[in-house]
Amino acid sequence: MSEHGRGRVSVPIPALADPDRLRSLDETRLDAVPDEAFDRFARLVGDLLDVPVALVSLVDAERQFFPGATGLPEPWAARRETPLSHSFCQHVVDIEMPLVLPDARLYPRVRLNLAIEDLGVVAYAGMPLTDLDGRVLGSLCAIDSKPRAWTKEQLRTLADLAAACSSELRLRIALRGAEQARRRAEEAHGRLAMLAGMSETLGGTLDVTTAVDRLGHAMVPLLADWCLITLVDPAGRPRTVTGVHRDAEREADLARFAELLTTGLSGESQIRSVLRTGRPAVRAVAGLDDVARGTTHPDLVPLADRLGVGSHLTVPITAAGDRVIGAVTLVNRQGRRGFDASDLRTAQDIGVRAGQAVGNSRLYGEQRHVAEVLQHSMLPALPAVPGIELAARYLPAADRVEVGGDWYDAFVQPDGELIAAIGDVAGHDIEAAATMGQLRNLVRGNAYGRNDPVEDLVAHLDRAMGGLRVPTVATAVLARIRPADGALRVSWCNAGHPPPLLVRADGTVSVADGRGPLLGLARPPRRTGRTLTLAPGDTLLLHTDGLIERRDQPIDEGQADLLAHLRAGGPGVPLDLLCDRLLAAAHQWEDDVALLALRAG
Repeated sequence: MSEHGRGRVSVPIPALADPDRLRSLDETRLDAVPDEAFDRFARLVGDLLDVPVALVSLVDAERQFFPGATGLPEPWAARRETPLSHSFCQHVVDIEMPLVLPDARLYPRVRLNLAIEDLGVVAYAGMPLTDLDGRVLGSLCAIDSKPRAWTKEQLRTLADLAAACSSELRLRIALRGAEQARRRAEEAHGRLAMLAGMSETLGGTLDVTTAVDRLGHAMVPLLADWCLITLVDPAGRPRTVTGVHRDAEREADLARFAELLTTGLSGESQIRSVLRTGRPAVRAVAGLDDVARGTTHPDLVPLADRLGVGSHLTVPITAAGDRVIGAVTLVNRQGRRGFDASDLRTAQDIGVRAGQAVGNSRLYGEQRHVAEVLQHSMLPALPAVPGIELAARYLPAADRVEVGGDWYDAFVQPDGELIAAIGDVAGHDIEAAATMGQLRNLVRGNAYGRNDPVEDLVAHLDRAMGGLRVPTVATAVLARIRPADGALRVSWCNAGHPPPLLVRADGTVSVADGRGPLLGLARPPRRTGRTLTLAPGDTLLLHTDGLIERRDQPIDEGQADLLAHLRAGGPGVPLDLLCDRLLAAAHQWEDDVALLALRAG
């Protein structure tokens, strides 16, 4: 060790670097600043031993510092610390015994110490200051600038004061330990609360992106300063990586880091190892070298530097059969404690719960895709009819497990008339979608080629559903549209469905009322038909209740909102644009939505 350029070399003392001793020293929470309790001990030593300088000196691996001091010359009095080149107290730590020197210049151990020249230390008496386990943290020392024969009474007084000073140090350490225990208890309680609520948090959605986002925010900052969640494709390769950081200003850096990580993992990557083996990995102390070894893209290391890396752990996300479908990585920055076995157990529990949520989300997505394909396959292409403009829309619920039984239909009769229908089958699953297909086919088979009044067609549909045992109840509007004197005459019958809306060419809006009982009742009711006329430019709008139904308001309010939106749109809105606007206005729809609009040309 250099002696500050003066050509003097000191031999390193191993005891100074003992990690347990340094940990205990750190737990005193003392530093090179005045502390009233320890300044009092220094003053007592100065008064009782009649010495010009007295110190409470604590020694770490690189310096000694003085939370208690009296009589130090400047600049040391202001600094409250010296390098080890100026330390006699380091030898008290080394020998773990009192060090008593009547004239330091005569002792080989210290005669070259710079404290003699720079601080005027000649006579020195230092008593060990210890923690509860007997580790020496420093010394309580008396110093004179001239030789001195220390008496037994002086050394006994110094030893008694050192014992009292050690008790104060132990109290500080105990308080720190109690504080740490309280913090650990709070952390444990927070983790238990998080784990208890995680199933509900993750189970509240069946969208993978939402589930991953909720997972990240549940873990940060409670468990880590930032996290990464990696999901793999069927071949086990990273498909998506997302993350959450406790500092909002680091979001862009983390998003870029996650993006590059999908293709930037090297063969030594901890994440790749966990994905391959299914075994967790922990680095209690880590740094940028770990990032450099585990990645291949040059931008990842500087990004990691800005995000902060002090320790990290990675656990697998496992689905049914212990199949690894991803990994959770927790990262702490420097200054926060490294991850331990308790953190690992918590993270593994999270990995299992995340696997259940992601697995359920993927299964739901597959089932929903099947149902949507089935449903869309049953929704027809609209026919081209002279003098009638047609537009239709179908949209499944925004965030639902189920795909419903909403449907619409429009087809041309042999005589050129148009039959239009819209309906909703009870239920929200693949069975409902399949039943919807049956009902739509029944409507077509029941109406095609027949000239009966629409109310008779609906009555016959009731009987067909009962006779064929179609296992549902449903709502529907069936309408027949035929040209009449330059306009369109519409005959319609409503079976328990939201009523059609009439938007006149001048922008006025009205409800074509006249709702009847549901389809599929055990005792089919008598059906009633209605008629209306569409002048050129007039629009008839048929819709399912998903357009107006909200969980937090009566359906009448939803219908009033829809009417107000139609009125605000003004006259002459193109039919496709009108349908798009209606769906956009219902941006938080909670049920499937079907629309069928027709306009007189």
